[in-house]
Amino acid sequence: MGLSACAGSGPQSAIEPQSPQAESINNLWLLVYYIAVVIFFLVMAALVYTIIRYRERPDDDRQPVQLHGNTALEITWTIIPAVILAVIAVPTVRGVFELREAPSGENVVNVRVTGHQWWWEFEYVDFTNEAGEPLITANELHLPVGKEASFVRTSADVIHSFWIPPLMGKRDVVPGRITALSFEPSNITPPGQPIFGQCAEFCGLAHADMRMRVFVHSEADFTDWVAAEAAAAPVPTEGAEAAGWETFNTVCTACHRATVAAEGGVETLGPDVTIDVDDVTFISSLAPNLTHFGGRTTLAAATYDNTVEHLSAWLADPPALKPMDPDRNDIAAGEIFGMPNFNLDDDEIAGLIALLKLWE
Repeated sequence: MGLSACAGSGPQSAIEPQSPQAESINNLWLLVYYIAVVIFFLVMAALVYTIIRYRERPDDDRQPVQLHGNTALEITWTIIPAVILAVIAVPTVRGVFELREAPSGENVVNVRVTGHQWWWEFEYVDFTNEAGEPLITANELHLPVGKEASFVRTSADVIHSFWIPPLMGKRDVVPGRITALSFEPSNITPPGQPIFGQCAEFCGLAHADMRMRVFVHSEADFTDWVAAEAAAAPVPTEGAEAAGWETFNTVCTACHRATVAAEGGVETLGPDVTIDVDDVTFISSLAPNLTHFGGRTTLAAATYDNTVEHLSAWLADPPALKPMDPDRNDIAAGEIFGMPNFNLDDDEIAGLIALLKLWE
């Protein structure tokens, strides 16, 4: 087990901070760590010295000096821990207030987050799509470097925990309540190298597969991403994509939403779900918004790469790839516990794949 400490940093590491907020948390951890290391070696040195110096010897029955009631010594070992705690407490309290300070101004990207069993929904309230609605995506978060990202969060079902280790400490997402969190990404992520996040509160069967990825762009690239996301998805009229469009309307729109450019203009298909908490309205759905699914790098809540092979296996039998409980689904009540197996045939799967890959 000791060799595990020699392992390199994994994809979800809090000790390689990529935001000032994560840096603050890491610095506090380092302070506690260095103090603990010093105390450890001092105690071990004193222990070894005591064992050797005062070990039992033959023909030596002297009693050691009794220290009970030694006022000076008792004051000393009371003051030292108090000083250590004070040294730790000052930056801790300061850090708590700094991390909870809500950002404001034009240099802020506001995102509303809804936790679902078992996926994340992101609503960019500062930007609208062609239908005049906020940009909504799922499981993949895109942010500009150097701007504060402010998150207002709630849950559609149970308690989740929003955690992106290199960017910020974890914070619970609670149904019926709003929790806030903010951070400022400090490094642009290279293409194909996102920052990994995770639900950190056990929330049911697929808790371990309730993941997310964060992509940090330059301001220009983020502007381009917003423009691409704002565009409505095209409605195909021929080929496998058109067949997939028919299947999508028949099967997928029962739970998923998509903003498309139809003949009559731009419209958003799928269930219109809102969650009202205090004075905030979260625009949500029963399953991830698929408008630009083809442009995402992952599927199944960032569990699998968005490849034709994975997408084909997912459409053929979703519960085989991710532990879910779709038999409990109640669409009328808005309770979804996973995507069921719709027993799609090969042509229907091929059509849906063609359509979803078209929607970049």
